[in-house]
Amino acid sequence: MSDGHLEQDDIRSARYLKDHPVEHAFEIVVFASRWIQAPLYGGLIVAETLYAYKFLGELWEMITHIHRLEETTFMLGVLGLIDITMVANLLTMVVIGGYATFVSKLDLDGHPDRPDWLSHVDPGTIKVKLAASLIGISSIHLLKAFVNVANEDPEHIKWKIFIHMTFLGSAILLAWTDKIMQKDKKH
Repeated sequence: MSDGHLEQDDIRSARYLKDHPVEHAFEIVVFASRWIQAPLYGGLIVAETLYAYKFLGELWEMITHIHRLEETTFMLGVLGLIDITMVANLLTMVVIGGYATFVSKLDLDGHPDRPDWLSHVDPGTIKVKLAASLIGISSIHLLKAFVNVANEDPEHIKWKIFIHMTFLGSAILLAWTDKIMQKDKKH
């Protein structure tokens, strides 16, 4: 019986295509337009490579000057490395999640290094993960400001706190919205 439904659907689809060729051609172009994003993700991969280069440069600078660095300067350097790493993580999430969600399915089934979060990638999950990453990056910047408080303008610290709280509030709202959307999908 299901084969009969498939054949009827195929016949209806063929008739529709025959009767609406311009609409069908336009739909093919619209669907193919998702590939316009592929170079954008390629550019983000280049940016991530540059971040890795910057990380290695800063790490080398710390290694070669370790004996002359004060503890506070060293800690700020380590926080800078953490900051670069978190931005690189953010780029990875955007590239993989965005490509898999909006451009093309990643055929990684059975790949030993496949991240667990890829099995449940959707725009809501990506937004929450991005918000959490931004909070982490903002936290690093706040920590840097507190470690170096003697050299920081109090007004800048206030703005950093305000921005951090804004990120935090946004992340909570995104997570709450995503949770509501997940409940609606189950019902």
